[in-house]
Amino acid sequence: MRPHSAKPTLDVELARRYASRRLWTPRVPKGWRLDIRETSGDAPLRGEWLTPPTPPRVTVLYLHGGGFYFCSPRSHRAITFGLATRANASVFSLDYRLAPEHRFPAALDDSVAAYRRLLENDVPGQSIVIAGDSAGGGLALATLLALRDAGDPLPAAAVLFSPWTDLTCTGESMRTNDGRDPMYRASVFPKVAAQYLGTADARNPYASPVFGDFEGLPPLFIQVGDTELLLDDAARVATKARAAGVRVELEIWRNVPHIFQIWTPFMPEARDALARAAVFIEAATSASQTHRPPRTSIV
Repeated sequence: MRPHSAKPTLDVELARRYASRRLWTPRVPKGWRLDIRETSGDAPLRGEWLTPPTPPRVTVLYLHGGGFYFCSPRSHRAITFGLATRANASVFSLDYRLAPEHRFPAALDDSVAAYRRLLENDVPGQSIVIAGDSAGGGLALATLLALRDAGDPLPAAAVLFSPWTDLTCTGESMRTNDGRDPMYRASVFPKVAAQYLGTADARNPYASPVFGDFEGLPPLFIQVGDTELLLDDAARVATKARAAGVRVELEIWRNVPHIFQIWTPFMPEARDALARAAVFIEAATSASQTHRPPRTSIV
């Protein structure tokens, strides 16, 4: 990936072909059911439902990464399948609209609509966790801000894997980790951001949630690698959220690639990371949950 990200032009179709043809996807877990939804009701909410053999207590709304312009629920099944089986949760992986055909706030509109559809289908907000990786992680956090501002019932928690939360691309790790990140060069991020934003302000909190007000948000669980360009995107969110009274668990993993959780079938660290996320989901959605202090750990 990194050689492509160092090029002066952004090839959308090449990236989409790469994601659709070359990424490995796991089999559906034995006894589980995968339903691919092309439409849902009156809104064009496409995605994949993975449901366990027994009725689940938890529902995860998952928002895949890919810079808002490529990847899909299929490309991220290693994460969604792995998270579902470890948390014994139903997972709806949203196939939100992509840029440049659909610029900001199309993806946000789709994620908010998907969450509201869950509520309309009698899924309690206290049993829902919104999760996402990279651009999808930033989108998950932006979705929380939009739901809170609109007065909607909030989910129990959010799980953010290497979230991209600053589309101005001004985090210090964009400079200090350039060349250390195994997957990307920093020069690609402003190009991707411009493609998604169009004429929108990059500091709009619904696009770059690091600039938002986090008061009243549910607990956050964040994982990021110490060599990632997006390290500060995660760390700054944790700092601001804690200052606003939000419980945050931030895990900084050593020497792992961006969204390393997608390599769950092959990397022990990825399997451990999803297991830890599942423990957080269980605690956050449990009626007997006790408050725990904020935590930052180096893994």
